[in-house]
Formats: sequence, C-alpha cells, structure tokens
Amino acid sequence: MAGGAIGLYKNPGSAFRSSILHFAAGVVFSVVSVELLPDIIKNHLPIEVGLGFSMGIILMLFVKYFTERSPKNENAENDNSFGVPYGLISALIIDLIIDGLLIGIGFSAGKKEGILLSIALGLETFSLGLAVVIACRKSKMSKSENFLILAGLGLTFFIGALLGISLLSHLSQEILELLLSFGLAALLFLVTEELLTEAHEEKESPIQTACFFVGFLLFLILGMIT
Repeated sequence: MAGGAIGLYKNPGSAFRSSILHFAAGVVFSVVSVELLPDIIKNHLPIEVGLGFSMGIILMLFVKYFTERSPKNENAENDNSFGVPYGLISALIIDLIIDGLLIGIGFSAGKKEGILLSIALGLETFSLGLAVVIACRKSKMSKSENFLILAGLGLTFFIGALLGISLLSHLSQEILELLLSFGLAALLFLVTEELLTEAHEEKESPIQTACFFVGFLLFLILGMIT
C-alpha cells in the first residue's frame, strides 16, 4: 500500500521504479540463495525437491500466461482508456496470495528466514503498488477508488501470509521440503521473469544496476549477523 500511496500523490519516475525493482530482485535473490537453498540441500530429499520445484515452476508459468493475456483482452475490449484494469488486478491477486503463502513457507524454515523473506517480498509489493496505481490512473479512476483497490490488494497479501503461517507450522520434514522447493522455484521465477524483466523495460544507468547488488549484499550481511 505504501508504494501505491506514493503513486497516488506523485508520479514516480522510471529511474526510481527501476531502482526499486533492481533492489527488490537483489533482496529476494539473496534470501533464496543464503537462507532457503542451504536448508533445502542439507536434508537430502531429492524426490521431494524435484516435485516441489516442478510444481512451483508450473504454477508460476500459469500465472505469467494469465498475466500476459489479460492486458491484451482489455485492450481489445475498451482500449484501456476508461475501464478498470481487471486483468491486471486479477493477476496481482493471484501473485499476492502466492507471495503471502511464501512468507508462511519462509517461517516454516525458521524465524530468521521468515522475517527476511517478509522484508524482501514487502519491497516487491511496494513496486507492485506503484504499478497498479499507474495503471489505474491511466484508466481515469478517482483517488478513493484507487485507495480501495490498494486496500483490497493489501488485505489479500495479509490473508495469504496468515494462511501460510498458520497452516504450514506443523508439517513433516518431507512435506516441508516439498514446500520449500516450491517456494524456491517461485521466488527464482519472481526474480528472473518479473522483477528484473520489468526493471529492464526502462532505460537504466549503472546506478540502477548497482541497486541489485546493494540489495543482495545488504541481506547477505543481515543474514550473517541476525
């Protein structure tokens, strides 16, 4: 909601959004490689890892397909000038539910992993809030309507996280390994196919590129000292 609130009252520049996306990608990648991946490897359960990783990729490919189709359908129907961007919002709802569940998976791996993953995905949702407000502003929606949409999306993320934390806290090692591998695939997909892809749509400078490595290093150090 914070990202959306900024977008409501100030039109953020492409450089700012690219920097946020690069930084968020670095943070998520750091949490994946430093916190989740070692926990997955040490348990030596290759079948569960293979199944969980495959399911994560399949689900994220479905979400990507749905996300890419929706804007085309909206443009064909109403040129996206005055209508609500239902396709984008629907895709974001799916994405936010998955992100919330990933936080639950992170806390299943450990308190530190859950906290770091919460911060990382919070940065990602910051950029998503900016994106949805920019799309809604193009649709000539009022600020109150924008705020209601942001509140609904924020509630979706909260519900997903609550479900993930409550349902995944008492699982067997095999099921937990499967879910961690699912989360690993989903987060890697998020970094490579969403955050960095969107970041590279804008003209960028070495400063924006450096934000990825700043995010990675910052959370690498945080993981060491916490």
